[in-house]
Amino acid sequence: MVTNKKQDRDAREARVRVRAFQARRAVNEHQVKRRARDNLIAGVSVVAVLALAVGAQVLFFADGPGNAEPSSAASATPSASSESTDNANSGDVPPSSLAEDRTWSGTLALNGIPLEIELDGALAPQGVASTINLINTGFYQDVTCHRLTNGGFFVLQCGDPTGTGSGGPGYTYGPVENAPSDNVYPAGTLAMARQGENGYSMGSQFFIVYDDTTISSDAAGGYTVLGRVTSGLDEIKAQITDAGVANGSSDGAPAVPTSITQVSVQ
Repeated sequence: MVTNKKQDRDAREARVRVRAFQARRAVNEHQVKRRARDNLIAGVSVVAVLALAVGAQVLFFADGPGNAEPSSAASATPSASSESTDNANSGDVPPSSLAEDRTWSGTLALNGIPLEIELDGALAPQGVASTINLINTGFYQDVTCHRLTNGGFFVLQCGDPTGTGSGGPGYTYGPVENAPSDNVYPAGTLAMARQGENGYSMGSQFFIVYDDTTISSDAAGGYTVLGRVTSGLDEIKAQITDAGVANGSSDGAPAVPTSITQVSVQ
């Protein structure tokens, strides 16, 4: 009788130990699964954050200088953001015939400082046609120059009506025209900003190269060269670009707020 009671007690204790072990194992398995799930979520979140960060960089440097990206050793690119479609114009793009296959001369004033300019309608007919149309309709009046770079890559980027680097005229066009074969953009070059890897993302944003600059080509090529500054660049350097970037970095808004105060061509 005593033996049977002891056996019953031992059996009950054994069952309790088994149930306790099973409970601990279940809890442990749940914790392992939850950690794996949490690690997966954390990993996906990190990847998403990195992707967004990279995407933001690409947008900022893609449109030629300005939502576009000129590249130097420090990774600079004239870029311009836009609602573009790869390999196709988007929106009501002015016809290239407006460029008339000729050289246009005119004046572009920044903060009242005049730059004499030439636009080459023969070598960049679509870019020049669009630019002439925007000038003649008053699009550029009082529009800011939102970006200055000076870290081995020397451009002043203008033409975004929003002042953010992501605005445009409501259309985008391509392809890249008249880009230098050696990727060298001499001081005084006037060129169109665009998105990286997208030759059909040009709109209204353009950049002025104020010191010789090498901008690497990407899959879409180089950057459309509209023409050049023929005089006045030294004064722009003395009064605007030499003051540097507002935040003290090598890429950002000019320390001297800059806007287009007058532009005309003929």
